[in-house]
Amino acid sequence: MTEKPVPPRPGRGAQAARMAEILRVDHAGELAAVQIYRGQRAVLGAARGHGRITGQLAEMEAQEAEHLARFDTLLTERRVRPTVMAPIWRLAGFALGAGTALMGDKAAHACTEAVENVIEAHYAGQIDELAERDPELAAELSKFRDEELAHRDLAVEEGASQAPGYALLGAVIRTGCRAAIRISEKL
Repeated sequence: MTEKPVPPRPGRGAQAARMAEILRVDHAGELAAVQIYRGQRAVLGAARGHGRITGQLAEMEAQEAEHLARFDTLLTERRVRPTVMAPIWRLAGFALGAGTALMGDKAAHACTEAVENVIEAHYAGQIDELAERDPELAAELSKFRDEELAHRDLAVEEGASQAPGYALLGAVIRTGCRAAIRISEKL
């Protein structure tokens, strides 16, 4: 399920404005992802018998932190401001992570699966859009997308679909992610 690429906008500064949206939203997404994993680790790391998933979450968080650091650099280099929603996304991400972890390992994995499904489609659309205009950035996004897909695949292997209320939980998380993407592009 690939998002349709955004057609080029006409007018002076349109491409720069679109690039700002892309970088702003990707930075916001990686910021939220780091916080989701931190929230999950805060809950599951404090409980006995969750050493394996806590290790998995730490590895995924580290990858997301690398992505975030790269977008921090890109925002600075290209003089793009981050979303004004960053403090809210930071809090919402941590709450989503902690909340799903309180529901158990399977729900934490269901959260990862839902988020990464949306992010994969989002990155795929951006990669298509940027392939000719900025092939270097498109290649970086491809690498990030592949790592996000690995997170999703791990979550599926670990039984995400066995989470309580799996279908509803996934639908709510995917809807929230899509809304956050739209808001972060503009704000």
